[in-house]
Amino acid sequence: MRRVPPTCRLSGAAAFTILHSMSTIERSDPILRLRDVQRVHATAHGPFAALGGISLQVARGSFTAIVGKSGSGKSTLLHVVAGIDRVTAGTVEVAGTAVHALGESELAAWRGRNVGVVFQFFQLLPVLTLAETVMLPMDFCGTLPRREARRRALELLARVGIEDQADKLPTAMSGGQQQRAAIARALANDPPLLVADEPTGNLDSHTGGAILALLHEQTKEGKTVVLVTHEREIAGSADQVVTLADGLVVEERQARVAAHG
Repeated sequence: MRRVPPTCRLSGAAAFTILHSMSTIERSDPILRLRDVQRVHATAHGPFAALGGISLQVARGSFTAIVGKSGSGKSTLLHVVAGIDRVTAGTVEVAGTAVHALGESELAAWRGRNVGVVFQFFQLLPVLTLAETVMLPMDFCGTLPRREARRRALELLARVGIEDQADKLPTAMSGGQQQRAAIARALANDPPLLVADEPTGNLDSHTGGAILALLHEQTKEGKTVVLVTHEREIAGSADQVVTLADGLVVEERQARVAAHG
């Protein structure tokens, strides 16, 4: 596998600021804070506010479900949290880092080490085996030497139940196996935050339930999961449920007390 430049690496004050801010945050503090977040897109018909001013907090070690109809802003909110998309106004803080204030290189470095992303359609590279897929974030960030990276990749694939498929290509895998590989990839750099955009939407109910269980297991280990879904039955197992409509929070409730972390 061709090596990818280690763009997750930061030097000097930038690296110290990000790492130090994370190490000094109390576990009891919210891991995620959004204040008056807006995301406005330019369209042929004029500005469109995908997010119209969202304020939200998410507890560490919790499972938060973002629900709402199509076009309500769910995916945009997730992308803003993950640093995939930029806010037009407002602030986004994750584990004490002001994500909205990071430069492009800092943002890529921060995201590579601190956020694992799981997509509905897996987003696996067809030319990489499952093991290489899981190794890719580690290679990208220079996290581990290659031999150790493969060992960790195999351990993660074992955790999601597909270690025996490690050297196969995604095209040989079922949808559920591909999503398990995507979760293993998201865990590669041991990020404190996992975000998942409709991760069960392309799977049958049995397989989707298994994927949901895998994500819940991560909160038992202290990770925080923020999941976008249109399936309200999935939201029923969450610690926190946030309902969006027209780019705004219209309801927020604690489904049960988070006992993780």
